[in-house]
Amino acid sequence: MIAAATVLVFCAQRWSPDNLLAAYPDTLAAVSGNQLIFRDGRALDLGTADCQKSDDDVLRHASILDQFRYPYPRDPLRAPPANDPGRFRNKAFFDAMYGDCRKGAVAPRLVSLVWLPKAWGRQIEFTSVNRAADALSAVSAEIDALPDRERRAAYPIAGTYDCRTVADAGQPSLHAYGAAIDLNLGYSNYWMWEKDRSARTVNRMPPSIVQIFERHGFIWGGKWRHFDTMHFEYRPELLPLAASPVPR
Repeated sequence: MIAAATVLVFCAQRWSPDNLLAAYPDTLAAVSGNQLIFRDGRALDLGTADCQKSDDDVLRHASILDQFRYPYPRDPLRAPPANDPGRFRNKAFFDAMYGDCRKGAVAPRLVSLVWLPKAWGRQIEFTSVNRAADALSAVSAEIDALPDRERRAAYPIAGTYDCRTVADAGQPSLHAYGAAIDLNLGYSNYWMWEKDRSARTVNRMPPSIVQIFERHGFIWGGKWRHFDTMHFEYRPELLPLAASPVPR
């Protein structure tokens, strides 16, 4: 059993099982050896975090530990991001957590909520697993209270649940688990839409919206080198690490 105080240091990140277990208390029970134990008794291997693997390789074949390869920056960016914190995803982990959409296991656990009742008032679907829909409802209420010049970037949305893969990775998007939302396309920038795909980050998403999402456990695609500024996904395990200094 890995003790609660254990911290593993690798690549540019440090990881403690506490971050993962505290983020998903309804779903995860323990870390034992190199096994992640779910409350229903299932166990997944954490894998390894090989710092010699390229980011492209990790993007397509991430272990659970690889998901923590880079720290997610909680503070506003002061320079274009150099990597993709949170973009590495282990399919087995998310399939076990939310279900495999191709087998019809995600849709039964989607719930409806009203997005921005004052400003827009349309129903959208999001997963109820890990209380993610509750977190998104709280985000909606806070964004709805913003001045219209800021909240206008949050509607109409471009989508939530969609059983699809990520274009350049071949792995399921968080949309495939009902755990991601894309906001207003008119305020969005995506690296694959750029003529020069090596372009520095372009962003029109108001910082107030980003900060609200992050307070409720969502990470933002605008903090990726492969930027996707409309995209927010529920990844509370990554946010406690943001303020932790990395040992040198």
